[in-house]
Amino acid sequence: MEYLRLGSTGLKVSRLCFGTMTYGSKQWREWVLEEEESRPFFRKALDSGFNFFDTADMYSTGRCEEVTGKILLKDMGASRANLVIATKVFNPMSQDVNDRGLSRKHIMQSIDASLKRLGTDYVDLYQIHRFDPNTPIDETVEALHDVVKAGKALYLGASAMYAWQFMKMLGRANKLGLTPFVAMQNHYNIVYREEEREMLPLCKSEGIGVIPFSPLARGFVAGNRRKEDWGETVRSKTDPFARPYYQDSDFALVDRITEVAKNRGVSNAQVALAWVLHQPGITSPIIGASKLHQLDELVAAMDLKLDAEELKRLSELYQPHAIIGHS
Repeated sequence: MEYLRLGSTGLKVSRLCFGTMTYGSKQWREWVLEEEESRPFFRKALDSGFNFFDTADMYSTGRCEEVTGKILLKDMGASRANLVIATKVFNPMSQDVNDRGLSRKHIMQSIDASLKRLGTDYVDLYQIHRFDPNTPIDETVEALHDVVKAGKALYLGASAMYAWQFMKMLGRANKLGLTPFVAMQNHYNIVYREEEREMLPLCKSEGIGVIPFSPLARGFVAGNRRKEDWGETVRSKTDPFARPYYQDSDFALVDRITEVAKNRGVSNAQVALAWVLHQPGITSPIIGASKLHQLDELVAAMDLKLDAEELKRLSELYQPHAIIGHS
């Protein structure tokens, strides 16, 4: 495993981040693995050298945080000092009108609830899951600053928003002398590259670490999707977030990924992840797995060095997509 700095901070994170959305409760999503099923994945992640683990309060409505903390810190006895744990706040956690968004009330209640579920005194990275148009930016950045000053989080990050929104938040935090955002968790992969227009240049300019989610396009790159019925897996049939991938150009791109993978003797997923890792400014793509062999494949993708011609062939078929995931 490689380790590198998160943006311009001194924090070192593994080249791949272990995403935990797959683990928690099937009551939330049918494809989620329960605690006992999840344990081997965390074990393999630790054994593979992952130190960076990403979760969110909304995943399995809190159960994911509970499973993550229990398995890592209690069952497996991993040293808290050696882990970089990230979680997020924004999405509704109940029917209560204040149990959502980025108000001071929700942020303060949510960080305490997340820490209790995770079984830790602090998180390394506390991220706003979306931009909240209904809360003044100053209120949000001041509340997040207070979370850091209280020792409940060490760094701040953001996820999935327009570049102008993120720039406004960066600007207000800087103007007020508050804790800055140091990471952006955005939607980026070989099939969805809209972040290259503004967000990635912004992050490069401001020294922001980029930890993209869905680097495998929700599994679309595997080549087992069908336009008529969305594919074979439970997740492909039920995940609305993946629907924008189903353009004709996307299927052509997957065919190109397949060609490169066959020539290299590797899997489509390894080629697609290697492509992301080759892109400038990418710190630590967030990968998940529902089968153990997938983790071995993705770790091996770090050693797959694509040449200039392969990168050109993999990039030239891309066609623009509608923006997805900013709300």
